[in-house]
Amino acid sequence: MHEIVFECPGSKSITQRALIVSSLSNGACRLFTPLDSEDTQLLRNGLRAFGINIDDGTPTWLIEGSKGVLKEPQKEIFMGNNGTGIRFLISFSALVKGRTILTGSPRMEERPAEPLLKALRQIGVDAKSIKGTGCPPVEITSNGLEGGEVTLSARASSQFLSSLLLVAPYARKPLTIELDGELVSRPYVDITLRVMEDFGIHVKEEGSRFIVPQGIYLKDDYTIEADASSASYFFGAAAVTAHAIRIKNLPPNPIQGDASFCDILSKMGCKVQKDKNGTLVKGPGADELYGIEIDMSKWPDVVPTLAVVAAFSKGKTVIKNVEHLRIKETDRIKAVVTELNRIGCKAEELPDGMVIHGNPKGLRPAKIKTYDDHRIAMSFAIAKLLIPEISFEDKTVVKKSFPKFWEYWEKLEKELSK
Repeated sequence: MHEIVFECPGSKSITQRALIVSSLSNGACRLFTPLDSEDTQLLRNGLRAFGINIDDGTPTWLIEGSKGVLKEPQKEIFMGNNGTGIRFLISFSALVKGRTILTGSPRMEERPAEPLLKALRQIGVDAKSIKGTGCPPVEITSNGLEGGEVTLSARASSQFLSSLLLVAPYARKPLTIELDGELVSRPYVDITLRVMEDFGIHVKEEGSRFIVPQGIYLKDDYTIEADASSASYFFGAAAVTAHAIRIKNLPPNPIQGDASFCDILSKMGCKVQKDKNGTLVKGPGADELYGIEIDMSKWPDVVPTLAVVAAFSKGKTVIKNVEHLRIKETDRIKAVVTELNRIGCKAEELPDGMVIHGNPKGLRPAKIKTYDDHRIAMSFAIAKLLIPEISFEDKTVVKKSFPKFWEYWEKLEKELSK
C-alpha cells in the first residue's frame, strides 16, 4: 500500500498549556516541537508582559520559569482572537500583585468570560468585564491567589476550568474547584491534567470536584506531539480520495481527544492503523463513505472537518451536542451549514448541531467564505481536492493555528496526483 507521509506541527492545545506551566516552573524549560502560530505568538507576548523570558528564536523554545513570582504588566495585553490564551491569562493575572488589563479583537469581545471572572471573585480577586458584557476586555486586580473553595460553571467552555487548574498550585492554600453543571469538551481538560502531571502536579478528582495541591512545576525538557486537529484535515483528505495518509508524529496513544477523529472515520468506512510509526488512515473514497449520527461534544474542533467529509458520503450525517461551537471564532454551526449549501450539499442547522445530506456527485465549485476562522478554510480545503475550482475568500486565516497549511496542502495535492 502506497502511503503519503507527513509530519504535522505541534499541538496548539498542548503548546499553550506548556507555555503557561513552564512560565511558572522552577527553572529553565525547553519546549521541543512547539507550534509557532498566531495564537501561540499572542500568548508568548502576553507572558512576556508578566516578566517571563522566552527565547523562541529557534524551533526549540527556552522558557525561564518564574517560580510563580510575576511582574505587574505595564500596559494592556492584546490577545487578538485567541480564546484559550486570554482565558488562561485571566487566571494567570490573579497571581500578580497588581492590575492587569486583557483585550482582544471585536469577535473576542463577544466570547464569554464571566463564569471564570465570577469564580475568581469568590476567592478574593477583583475580576470584571470592563464593558459590563461578561466578555473581554477584562480587568484583573489581585494581591495573589488565595485558594480555598470555588464553584465554577464550565457549560460554555472547558477553558474556564483549565485556566483555574493551571495556576492553582501557586495559590496560598490548596484550591478545590466544584463544577456547577455539565462540563463541555472534557478531553481538553484531560490535556490540561496530563500536562500538569508531566510537570509534577497531580490533581485529585472526586466526582465533580477537582482538588489541586500546592506545589511548583518542575521540568527541564518537554516534547509536544503533533496537533490532532491539524492532522484531521489530512485524514479527511484520505477518506474522500481513497488514499493512505500517515501522520508520523501522532503517536498511537496521544493525549489529545481530537485524535479520536480517526476512530470516527473508521465508522464511516475508513481503515485506521496506529503504531510506533504514527497514525495512518486509508479511505474508501467519495461515495463509498457512510453517513453517521454522532455526539461530537468531546471533539468540537473537528466538527467542520467531519462535516465536509460527510458531504462526500452516502446518506445522512447528524452531528449533535455541539452548541458551544456557536461561540468559537465564528458561529461554526451556521458557517459550516452555509458553506456546505454553497457547494451544493443540503445541510440544516440544529440548535446544537447540524444535519448533512451527503451528495458526492452533486457538489459544485464556489467561493468559500472563511469568516476569519482558520478551521473553516482548512476543512473546505478537503472539498477542493475533488472540486479544484473551489476558491477561498481569505486563505490567510490559517495563520491562527497552522501558518504553513497551504504549503503542506500543495505537497499533498502533488502526492495525490502521482
